Amino acid sequence: MALTLWHNPRCAKSRAALALLQERGIAPNIRLYLKSPPIEDEIVELLRHLRVPAIGLVRTKEPVFSELDLADSDDEALVAAMAAHPILIERPILDDGTRAVIGRPPEAILDLI
Repeated sequence: MALTLWHNPRCAKSRAALALLQERGIAPNIRLYLKSPPIEDEIVELLRHLRVPAIGLVRTKEPVFSELDLADSDDEALVAAMAAHPILIERPILDDGTRAVIGRPPEAILDLI
């Protein structure tokens, strides 16, 4: 099973999730989604793996969320906003290609392995 960690190395929770995996001898593929932003189709696929609506993947406390007035947006608008502003994507996320989990708290990623 190939694991991909959607990772932001500046985020303490993301670093903690990576450390949890490494402590168990797991070396996931690292997706630096801020440097290589996902396209809308990738976000839609990730949402399917997470089994959550788009708002479940959005960092609603990011200033850009308010700046773009996204509070009442539908899934399509939220996906477009995340593609345009990947800082809106919650992290960390561990994806096995079929299922995914958001690492909030970081230990939640262990549910996938």
